[in-house]
Amino acid sequence: MGHEELLARHRAVMPDWMALYYEQPIELASASGRRVTDREGRTYLDFFAGILTNAVGYDVAEISDAIRSQLSTGVLHSSTLYLIRSQVELAEKIAELSGIPDAKVFFTNSGTEANETALMLATQFRRSDQVLALRNSYHGRAFATVAITGNRGWSASSLSPVKVSWVHGGYRFRSPFKGLSDADYVKACVADLREVIETTTAGDVACMIAEPIQGVGGFSSPPDGLFGAFKEVLDEYGILFVSDEVQTGWGRTGEHFWGIQSHGVTPDAMTFAKGLGNGLAIGGVVARGDLMDCLTANSLSTFGGNPIATTGALATLNYLLDHDLQANAAKLGERLIDGLRDIAADRPAVGDVRGKGLMIGIELVGADGAPDAARAVAVLEGTRERGLLVGKGGLYGNVIRLAPPMTLTEDEVEEALGILEDVL
Repeated sequence: MGHEELLARHRAVMPDWMALYYEQPIELASASGRRVTDREGRTYLDFFAGILTNAVGYDVAEISDAIRSQLSTGVLHSSTLYLIRSQVELAEKIAELSGIPDAKVFFTNSGTEANETALMLATQFRRSDQVLALRNSYHGRAFATVAITGNRGWSASSLSPVKVSWVHGGYRFRSPFKGLSDADYVKACVADLREVIETTTAGDVACMIAEPIQGVGGFSSPPDGLFGAFKEVLDEYGILFVSDEVQTGWGRTGEHFWGIQSHGVTPDAMTFAKGLGNGLAIGGVVARGDLMDCLTANSLSTFGGNPIATTGALATLNYLLDHDLQANAAKLGERLIDGLRDIAADRPAVGDVRGKGLMIGIELVGADGAPDAARAVAVLEGTRERGLLVGKGGLYGNVIRLAPPMTLTEDEVEEALGILEDVL
């Protein structure tokens, strides 16, 4: 069955709002390393990795063998009503890596569910339904996470179980504070935060939740130190800080293992997902013990932290650490950003090249500097035609997102740069 026939069947039974890439969508049939092959036999270099999820790449023996070993026991599932050895071992490792004092971990099935859990913990702990979120943010597609998503294109409903106040900071390229120095930008955003708390809330806010680098928002980020400055204000009011590390965790930014570490602050909780499972469905929250234990009713997770997911995730995390993929992300990310900025130097359609490690955004603009979504679509299609898969996002749909597996090689960076130079 070819792509055209499968697309017709897809449209007949799947919701209209479920996004597909490309004018002629493709089905991925097999993969190895950093390359995927579609059902019609075309092979591509994958620079989006299932939305940053296949962090180690495809068909990695150490991960596949661990999953097969668990499959051989016959125990694919037990629920959290029973002890799960791999779940405990994974939680121990994540708690230690988090840097959060007395940390405890709860596993979920996705980043959306992780962020929902963090909101439930924070609102219960603070006995408040007020939340601070950043403009241009994205935190998931469930009821509460849509409410804290500051991007109209991904916010399907105005209804909300929480009361949200919006602050500046995450998207600098089109911020009213864009022209300021790093230090003055931070001061302006901190002043905005304080004013928002004093004018739009009752003061007893539950938490602020923020992505260190805004993912769907086009890989945009503030100057280092902004969230450290925010945390000083939040501490004055007793407001918790939750770092959404769904896309920035596991060393992808190169500089640090967690994106928030660039800001010199330890959050009260972090949410995670995506790259941890290298394709398996897993997410979770790591938080201070008193925050994690604040629920007064029974709870569990039927599928979260199941034996298959946690076995695969533990193998993935060990592989990341054993092969120092954070260092690889830093080294090759620098080459990729430098190469893209060289390409952009004489291409006015490229308004901005930004990012850290292997998490890079290319913002496309028109002659007047306005967002140009059509050019981003053209780049998306043009790279696919030349054998490179990239992502697309941004508040205005005009940003190309690059997030290849962290096992990327130097030759693959040069191959991708050649294709991007040609297309741009």
